[in-house]
Amino acid sequence: MKWIELRSDTLTLPTEEMRDAMRNAEVGDDVWGEDPTVIRLEALAAEKVGKEAALFLPSGTMANLVAVMTHCSRGDEIILEAESHIYYYEVGGMSAVAGAVPRLVCGKNGVLDPDDVRAAIRETNIHYAPTTCLAVENTHNRGGGTVTDLSTLAALRAVARERGISIHMDGARIFNAAVALGVDASEIAQYVDSVMFCLSKGLSAPVGSMLAGDADFIARARKNRKMVGGGMRQAGVLAAAGIVALEKMVDRLADDHGNARALAEALVDVAGIEVDLSTVETNMVVFDIGRLGIDSDQFAAELSAEGVRVSTRPPHGMRAVTNRHFTADDVERAARAIRMVCERHLALGRHA
Repeated sequence: MKWIELRSDTLTLPTEEMRDAMRNAEVGDDVWGEDPTVIRLEALAAEKVGKEAALFLPSGTMANLVAVMTHCSRGDEIILEAESHIYYYEVGGMSAVAGAVPRLVCGKNGVLDPDDVRAAIRETNIHYAPTTCLAVENTHNRGGGTVTDLSTLAALRAVARERGISIHMDGARIFNAAVALGVDASEIAQYVDSVMFCLSKGLSAPVGSMLAGDADFIARARKNRKMVGGGMRQAGVLAAAGIVALEKMVDRLADDHGNARALAEALVDVAGIEVDLSTVETNMVVFDIGRLGIDSDQFAAELSAEGVRVSTRPPHGMRAVTNRHFTADDVERAARAIRMVCERHLALGRHA
């Protein structure tokens, strides 16, 4: 049975061109600044997002942690959207390791309102942790892959400049956002002081994320990367795949977006589930199975038995993430399997 893999775009496999590039990569010791392939990747990454410099790290979680460490002193406050990846999925590293204090602001499907951010920034007061950074996530994972547009980013930057705080973007899927908006990633990143993006999601590299900003910021971030154990040696073997990812895999993200939209539209009329098409802006489809009378883990298990793998957002949320292994031909098969599981439980009469 051929699996339809929709749990995450992190499950993409490297292309043959990436494997060849890794096999033939010219390498050196990156901690000594002597790996030529890493140097090439960092220059390319900085160029892609319009920043002075970039840093290669093993993961997006580490890259976000290093960014927080570099922007904030211990005891500083950082503003984040209430369901942001940094807050929700990164094991509390911003506090446990970086010593930053989160201040949460609820967005609309993950998109922050600049007025709400302005209201959340602390005034100078001996009792308060000083606000020094705002983190924006684009696209927003728990929002359903939603995009923060350029006008909102410009307004958020204006608030940050007005109050003297920096802005970091968790842009794990910034190229998805760029494709959705029809702009270069640099047009998005111009509104932030630093940006992280992953090579290992829809871009299909096996390992690695980039952190970009001005040269001074990246110099300080490089030392913080070393502090948390992110200094790699002959890392050019990994960086070679990242170069292919940035040069060859960005434009094809539009295919993932189209397949996600087609899947969402196929699910809209499936009895027993709810899909909000307004949130399907990139490569994610989030749907709710609460009316079926079962929880998300059971639904995922039954769907897996039909050859389709999705991720769960308990108690009743499901997420499907399209990627280069999920084709237009797979849309109907996935939708049919979801419909079959729903019909089975509706027939049992458990639904509300």
